[in-house]
Amino acid sequence: VDHQEGIADDETHAFFTRLMDEGGAMLWGRVTYEMMESYWPAVARGDEEAPPAMREWAVKLEAKPKYVVSSTRMNFPWTNSHHLVGDLRAGVQRLKDATPKGVLLGSGKLATELDRLELIDEYRFLVNPRLAGHGPTLYQSGLPATRQLELVSARPLRSGAVAMLHGPAPKANDIPSRPAPQSARWATAKAAWVGTTGITNMATTYASTT
Repeated sequence: VDHQEGIADDETHAFFTRLMDEGGAMLWGRVTYEMMESYWPAVARGDEEAPPAMREWAVKLEAKPKYVVSSTRMNFPWTNSHHLVGDLRAGVQRLKDATPKGVLLGSGKLATELDRLELIDEYRFLVNPRLAGHGPTLYQSGLPATRQLELVSARPLRSGAVAMLHGPAPKANDIPSRPAPQSARWATAKAAWVGTTGITNMATTYASTT
């Protein structure tokens, strides 16, 4: 998940801009926040040269509420930044309840913690056609058990990357005795967690190894 290895063309930036438009807030850990803070405000101000698609992302990110989980930093001066303090489960749940359009999560370590707390409602992966061969992996520190997901949609981009939306697979006692048609099952899955108050874990991936 090395962000420097991804395909950063106009279509990719437009994809993430649309995703951000659909969400109500961003949620990051300190490391991700500081990485974003070091570059995007300057792009939004026009201090950094950038193509239109990147500038649109930067301007919209400037206006979007940004929440940060950190135990080592207390001051977050970037516009519309907020420090999420106290118990992680309670704080994130309050944020979800207060954000009807949903929360976009974009930090690897924080995603692991929130997944362990079962606070993630859907997963969006942008899979790039590249083998990075280095860098951290998604959920590198592990989960207590395998998380079964269900594919809702997949859309190829011109670059060869594929944008995929997954939700949690139905639990065994929730599966009907007579399987519904594929389109009906997808519609049911969408109704269950797309468009509701929740957390979307978005990640750019390049290869998955075990």
